[in-house]
Amino acid sequence: MKTIKFLAFAMLLLCCTVSCSMLKPTESPFQQPKEALLTGEVMAVAYSGYREGQHPDRGEGAVNPDREQILEDLRILVREGFKLIRVYDARENSKLTLELIREHKLPLKVMLGMWIDAELSNHEGCPWLDKPIPAAKLAANKIANQEEVVRGIGLANAFPDVVVAVNVGNEALINWTDHLVEVDSLIAYVRQVKAAIKQPVTVAENYVWWIEQGKALAQELDFVGVHTYPVWEEKDIDDGLAYMLRNIEDVRAALPNSSIAILETGWATTASEFGGRANEANQVRYYKEVKDWAEKTNTTVFFFEAFDEPWKGNPDNAQGAEKHWGLFFVDRTPKQVMQK
Repeated sequence: MKTIKFLAFAMLLLCCTVSCSMLKPTESPFQQPKEALLTGEVMAVAYSGYREGQHPDRGEGAVNPDREQILEDLRILVREGFKLIRVYDARENSKLTLELIREHKLPLKVMLGMWIDAELSNHEGCPWLDKPIPAAKLAANKIANQEEVVRGIGLANAFPDVVVAVNVGNEALINWTDHLVEVDSLIAYVRQVKAAIKQPVTVAENYVWWIEQGKALAQELDFVGVHTYPVWEEKDIDDGLAYMLRNIEDVRAALPNSSIAILETGWATTASEFGGRANEANQVRYYKEVKDWAEKTNTTVFFFEAFDEPWKGNPDNAQGAEKHWGLFFVDRTPKQVMQK
């Protein structure tokens, strides 16, 4: 009888093990109510309109896209079914994007960004900062950051029909960033914005920072904005979704009372840093798997990004990952993921 009971118990354990191993990555305990979705949207996209030869101000002035180019981009995104986009600052391009959406009655909503630049020199933590940021530059950045916040507040209030959320700061807290600020400074900016606008307010940050240090900031926000990139952390496509899922579940465990949106995730299609892991087929798979998971869990995901940006990264490395995250090539032709 003992032998029979032992065999039955062993079979039960085996069945449980097999069942658990057969769980799909999308069958996650993470779940949110539908109210957690931004404007009811699941898949959104990060947008920057810089084309070949164009770039933001890197110290010698910007070369910006014109009205016709931005309008073309927005119409492409509408055609592909996107209804929600993310922009990263409150400057000229973002203002023009909002104006064009309203002027042409495009069915697009925007999460507006406010870019917060370095207020601390992180030359010892950031791999690509080879010397300290001068004190005069940091002081100037503080003034510029305050101006950016004021601009963002103005745009959010001027375009309440288009701007549905506001993001204050982008990866300005994680230990490897080149535009580091004190968390108390960012909290002060968040409070200033929340007191002046009606839209929900968030901060975009790497999942590790949220898990390890995010409690005080999360309490100030309407929802938490998470960045997660499995391919940057040497994960293959077979592990991509499961790794992203663990990141989000760990953020939820650390911040159980916060709604979560993924403000950046994606898969590069070319990357000297990633080798064969970067390709269009993997981007297609990751996009589809993330979308399926997001639909089941009521999570808004901003896929990074709409169009390739050759101005980014090392100018001597055309194959660098920073340049190749787009769903479309820089010439606006679709990659496989956008081909019907």
